[in-house]
Amino acid sequence: MLHYLLQTAPVDAGKFSADTLVSKGSQLVETIRTTPADQLLQGTLSSVAKFGLKVLLALLIYIVGAWLIRKTKKIIAKAFEKKKSDSTLSSFIQSLVTALLWIVLILAMVGTLGINTTSIAALLAAGGMAVGMAMSGTVQNFAGGLILLAFKPFKVGEFIEAQGFFGRVSEITIVHTKLVTTDNREITIPNGAISNGTIDNYSCREPHRLSLKFNVPYGTDFDQVKSILLELVKQQPLILNKETPGAKNPKVYVDELNDSSVRIKLRVWVLAPNYKKVEHWLNEAIYKEIPKNGISFPFPQLDVHMKQD
Repeated sequence: MLHYLLQTAPVDAGKFSADTLVSKGSQLVETIRTTPADQLLQGTLSSVAKFGLKVLLALLIYIVGAWLIRKTKKIIAKAFEKKKSDSTLSSFIQSLVTALLWIVLILAMVGTLGINTTSIAALLAAGGMAVGMAMSGTVQNFAGGLILLAFKPFKVGEFIEAQGFFGRVSEITIVHTKLVTTDNREITIPNGAISNGTIDNYSCREPHRLSLKFNVPYGTDFDQVKSILLELVKQQPLILNKETPGAKNPKVYVDELNDSSVRIKLRVWVLAPNYKKVEHWLNEAIYKEIPKNGISFPFPQLDVHMKQD
């Protein structure tokens, strides 16, 4: 029976109906009724053997194809590395070629199994609108990847801040970008969101200025505060001075006179990989050292003077 099921001509998806199913079923029943048992068994075994060979061939195609895809990806990577090309372009091209090769491999496997790919294409075309709506985000991310590749707001290896995340760019694919944060987390951000959002590239220009602000009460000796901060700066070797091209010496000054406090600003220069590390270190050091010298951090306050007539 399986022999005649496998031998039955495939039904065109565009012409499939209940009448067609009944007609085909009747033909199958009639064929089975009029065919001798030994011939039916022989035909079934023959069809099973042929279908098994197709499955084995499809499996072989998958194994060889997957190996070739991995090999091709490595060849592309080595070619870009040999030419010392942009690693961003290399990552993007690798992901694009890999996706296309997997599509070709799947179609080859489907064709080997004898599945009518024309009918599958017709079904996909019939549901094209639904598929398009479902894939709209992916298409947007792909377009975003092309924008990133064309305008290059950042490259692999650079430190950026995007969509609320800060880290080093580890990979740029056709649909997403991966960041490795300072606490060793891997963040995957869609390219569509990155290309349409604000990108803060810390590695585009070196070094970077780091500014910290805090308040002290009125009457505080500014020279004392300045001396404390400059001594703290000397203890941090990651902070640069004017001897480094593009950097300047640390500077402390009065930034603003508020209603109930004086705002002090500290400016230092650091390299991009050290930006967050130095920022956190300075915040902690200031919080610990300022009170040790008898200087407090003021709270918002309002003095009310009442006059009686």
